[in-house]
Amino acid sequence: MAKSVSKSRIKSAALEAGTPQSREEVAALIRRIGDVSRDFERRRAAMNDEIAAITARYQPDLEALDKEAQSMQQGVQTWCEANRDELTRGGRVKSANLVTGEVQWRQRPPSVRVRALEMVIETLERLGLGRFLRVKTEINKEAVLADPKAVEGIVGLVVVTGVVDFVIVPFEQEA
Repeated sequence: MAKSVSKSRIKSAALEAGTPQSREEVAALIRRIGDVSRDFERRRAAMNDEIAAITARYQPDLEALDKEAQSMQQGVQTWCEANRDELTRGGRVKSANLVTGEVQWRQRPPSVRVRALEMVIETLERLGLGRFLRVKTEINKEAVLADPKAVEGIVGLVVVTGVVDFVIVPFEQEA
């Protein structure tokens, strides 16, 4: 479905630009494609320059505000931790409404962090703890492409060949 949408866009764009009628017209259109591409990149660079200037102008204020907010949050947390028993009614609730906002204590679910992956896998195998290892089975596409005759007729497996892409490469000089 996506391919037909893409094709229809290309066809309608080609009709809007007009179909060249000679080799010279094709060469002129390719030159124009290069011109438009370079103009696009210049404008993108100008846009990014403006974004960088805006970011540089606001960054110091944003950093100062963020630092102030973090300091205030730390103060609120310190006070709330000191008064947690009262705020949570002896631990019966996990949050407290303080009129202008709410504070909450939420315990994260357990997680697993792995450092030195190869060493951990080796250790688990050595200790007979293979139940903590996962083996993933997937299609080896490189092997299929190397021997497409061997998989002929397998439902759901198709080797796609003969697709031709049309590419226009305007000449550019590298600086």
